[in-house]
Amino acid sequence: MGCCSCLNHLGFLKTQSKAPLFLTMIIALTYFVYCLTGYCESMPSPIPVSPQRRSPVAQPQPQQQPGLRDQPGLPLLPAAEEQAAAAAAAGWNISVFNNFGSKKFPQAVIIGVKKGGTRALLEFLRVHPDVRAVGAEPHFFDRNYERGLDWYRNLMPRTLEGQITMEKTPSYFVTKEAPKRIFSMSKDTKLIVVVRNPVTRAISDYTQTLSKNPGVPSFQMLTFKNMSTGLIDTSWSAIRIGIYAKHLENWLQYFPLSKILFVSGERLVSDPAGEMGRVQDFLGLKRVITDKHFYFNETKGFPCLKKPEGSSRPRCLGKSKGRTHPRIDMEVVLRLKEFYRPFNLKFYQMTGHDFGWE
Repeated sequence: MGCCSCLNHLGFLKTQSKAPLFLTMIIALTYFVYCLTGYCESMPSPIPVSPQRRSPVAQPQPQQQPGLRDQPGLPLLPAAEEQAAAAAAAGWNISVFNNFGSKKFPQAVIIGVKKGGTRALLEFLRVHPDVRAVGAEPHFFDRNYERGLDWYRNLMPRTLEGQITMEKTPSYFVTKEAPKRIFSMSKDTKLIVVVRNPVTRAISDYTQTLSKNPGVPSFQMLTFKNMSTGLIDTSWSAIRIGIYAKHLENWLQYFPLSKILFVSGERLVSDPAGEMGRVQDFLGLKRVITDKHFYFNETKGFPCLKKPEGSSRPRCLGKSKGRTHPRIDMEVVLRLKEFYRPFNLKFYQMTGHDFGWE
């Protein structure tokens, strides 16, 4: 009896010792089958993954790699800045365009006037190593104000200590709300207005419109409300923009004359270095841009920047600049000069500068 009981107990122990081995074999076989079916690919990898691969990319990134244009002290080329502005408008992180410095609100804004020479001024200023400017016109204070100041600041290029941020939108000068809005951003903002003989400016404005829409009425028809009486149509923007004194009154409600520099569009053509000297002084910059940077392009009829270092050709403004004006009847020109004369005189008094427009 005792022997049988002992044998039975020994058999039970042998069965118990085989059970874990059998279970282990089942688990191993199951794991092997799962590996063959691709399950192991989803298992955590024992190889460390770099932080860049682990970090999720929340927003699309432009595929441009930073180059020489991103180095401190070198002004961004217009194309790069337009890409940066477009990237910001699309909500992209544009830090890839320039990893140096920080984005700031502009300390200086070119506020006008259309067809006065604002593009030339901005391109000349780009030569200065301490100036960084947006290439495309942001139109923040007239068309995009509802987007908010953070959106506006994100359009700006990065600047280092000692550099200034700039933008230009010529329509600000004739926008009623712009002075108050810029003042709200910063009362210390410096303003630059490029002005030109209002008669020549109006013809240039019309020439641009004509190039885009050849079917527009003649300059004479658009200028007069009534051709027989010679009454000027001031509702036409080409005429209205040239009443500089009226627009300046709006700006002087918020900014003193000491914060506004008036640049002569005519002198920017005849003596670019001299006029740029005034601009650099106003901005508190060292006079880096001098005569050595310019040459006069006979074909275009205005100065261009000499060939920059590392470039294969000089820098001139695009084909849209320096268009040949259509012939305007002299009687129309004389009538316009007569119309603008009192406004010009008032503008001279307000600014303390005689621009010499007949």
